[in-house]
Amino acid sequence: MSKNFIGLDKEKTVKLADSLNDLLSNYQIFYMNVRGYHWNIKGDNFFELHLKFEELYDDLLLKIDEIAERVLTLGHRPSHAYSTYIERSEIPEQKDVADGKTAMSNIVDSFAKLIGKQRALLNLAGDAEDEGTVALMSDYISQQEKTVWMYRSYLGH
Repeated sequence: MSKNFIGLDKEKTVKLADSLNDLLSNYQIFYMNVRGYHWNIKGDNFFELHLKFEELYDDLLLKIDEIAERVLTLGHRPSHAYSTYIERSEIPEQKDVADGKTAMSNIVDSFAKLIGKQRALLNLAGDAEDEGTVALMSDYISQQEKTVWMYRSYLGH
């Protein structure tokens, strides 16, 4: 078993980096969707949702950077082309969403996809003894589970 420069199995880091790049693609599309919701929101809850969407896309942008840097830390290259993001993302690109309930519903669905991917990455990273990725995924999951609960409550679910 060959180790990389941070002491992880080289073969396992290939799979981890690929999964992180998949996650990165989903985050990038989600980020752009939320930017669109922020820009285009209309209606009774405009002020509340406009601020909430800005808060969310700021957080997504930080996570995008952390994921890309984790790929680099593992010794691999993060994806950096929107064509790759669109091709790999399971979160669909949203266009021209101006309704708050539609935007919030899309956000909840997107978080469900991210949390599922992060749980899979948590297991993969645990198997590779990659505590850095485990910690990152664990933090994301716990934050996002609470966010989903709050957004679902807004939707009346």
